[in-house]
Amino acid sequence: MTALKILVPDAHLRDLDVERGVSGDRLDYIVFDETDPTAIPDEIWRSCDAILVWHRMKITADVVAKLDRCRLIVRVGVGFDNVDGAACRARGIPLSNVPNYGTTEVADHALAMLLHLVRGLGSYEARLKADPVAGFIAENVPVVRRIRGATFGAIGMGRIGTAIARRAAAFDMKVIYVDPYQPEGHDLGLGIERVRSQEELLRRADIVSLHVPLSDATRNLVGAAQFAAMKPGSIFINIARGGLVDVDALHDALKSGHVAAAGLDVLPKEPPVPTPPLIEAWRSNAPWLAGRLVVTPHAAFYSEAGYLDMRTFSAEILLEFLFEGRLRNNVNPGWDAKAA
Repeated sequence: MTALKILVPDAHLRDLDVERGVSGDRLDYIVFDETDPTAIPDEIWRSCDAILVWHRMKITADVVAKLDRCRLIVRVGVGFDNVDGAACRARGIPLSNVPNYGTTEVADHALAMLLHLVRGLGSYEARLKADPVAGFIAENVPVVRRIRGATFGAIGMGRIGTAIARRAAAFDMKVIYVDPYQPEGHDLGLGIERVRSQEELLRRADIVSLHVPLSDATRNLVGAAQFAAMKPGSIFINIARGGLVDVDALHDALKSGHVAAAGLDVLPKEPPVPTPPLIEAWRSNAPWLAGRLVVTPHAAFYSEAGYLDMRTFSAEILLEFLFEGRLRNNVNPGWDAKAA
């Protein structure tokens, strides 16, 4: 039997031992390490039977138009905003993601960011590095506060939001959330409070954390108006998608002092070129921002175990659909309407 051709256009690594270990000789992986689709010859796009795409390349409508043989696109990760779902539907190509590989890592990362800020870890470290004698004091550090009894507001209560809510509750925080897509009663099972609007959540929460996918409807979900609606001195965390937030508005909210601190694992453009003013201020250790912002490089998902799961599950999804006709984790409903 001739192996099916699987294109990996934006691989982080050329070693696909994990994927090959799952699929054996049934799949032939064609691996590139590109971010620009035009760097890959058209005949490669036209001849592939399926695609495994990471987050570094956009699969645009122009790319989808070349997919003459492609039967499935698997996004190696959770977010799928880098794939044009409408174009895939028009060509009858299903799109799957891998939502179950890094839930605990992302939840841990969000809480770690919060604890880093409220316990002043960055400030204490900087002080002691500068002068281990004069800096050996606990007082006069920005943001440091007690979080027991604070109200943690989650926008979105899917897998990751739920995992973070459980952790926040374990730190004796009161958890509230808004999510129009969750069924009634989800809050009762978790022992947390559901609110009916984002406006109410912003008004009540001491900490606001984002856990929603990026789409046309959610792009710039949090901007100047939303930051202004937050409680004075609130903390903002985004480990979801950079495009959800207007980072220039966050810059202004932090500089004015209305928002006390923020943690960002994601940015609107990754890497941040050109660099937004907020990131420039952070890089240059601007005094007004010291100890009030923590930034990580879209790394909340990462652990060796999570990476292994992500790659294993991606290959399994390919095999199940291509050889058994079973589609897992479809995020593109209506893809088969053309066939119907």
